[in-house]
Amino acid sequence: MPGAFDDRSALRPFAETGRIGLFLLRMLGSIRPTTSLLINSMQQTYLVGARSLVIIMICGFFVGMVLALQAINALEQFGASDQVSLLVGKSLFRELGPVLTALLFAGRAGTSIAAEIGLMKATGQIDAMELMAIDPVQRIALPRFIAGLLSVPLLTAMFNALAILGAVIFSIGVMGLDSGIFWSKLQNGVYFNEDYLGGLWKSLVFGGLVSLIAVYFGYNARPTGAGVGTATTNTVVLSSVLVLIFDFIMTSYFT
Repeated sequence: MPGAFDDRSALRPFAETGRIGLFLLRMLGSIRPTTSLLINSMQQTYLVGARSLVIIMICGFFVGMVLALQAINALEQFGASDQVSLLVGKSLFRELGPVLTALLFAGRAGTSIAAEIGLMKATGQIDAMELMAIDPVQRIALPRFIAGLLSVPLLTAMFNALAILGAVIFSIGVMGLDSGIFWSKLQNGVYFNEDYLGGLWKSLVFGGLVSLIAVYFGYNARPTGAGVGTATTNTVVLSSVLVLIFDFIMTSYFT
């Protein structure tokens, strides 16, 4: 029945979205404010957040330098090279910081979460928990979701700080721009509520989105090696696409 097959294929993304939403509701419904949940969440925050810090710092530093280089080259044509800090700050805090951090987090930590949970599924650990009347969603998925929710805003703040440092080193140290003008333009042109907090709100949404997709695909992975590999691939692909889509939606709303 080709027609029926085509209909099912067209509805598959909507069905998958519904299942992800139900999984989120199941996780939220399993929240119990206990010491065990706090400890597990902090452990996972260290594993997925602190261990992603090095790549976030390195990428942030060089992104800041590249932004400063391109901004100076473009603004020099109009005699406005002193506006480089304003351009770098606006683009970083509003867009590049949250988006690039979320994409790096999806590639580094999201795949790790999906693979770890998928391996638990493949080795029967999740089934064993269910046999012992332990909710695997509460014990396994929820702490990792909370960890992603907490980690991405903190990593975004670190990414922004290192990017500004890279822009400072290149603009002032290499190109010889006046440091007073650099900092005054940045201070007067970048607003805390609109630019900085707006970017952090984005990063909070992105962190929840990436961690939700990672735990969902890991938890529902087929219990085989190929199934775990498919889960990690789906995590990266879907997370990256949805981060960019949600970035456009939130930018349109905030603007």
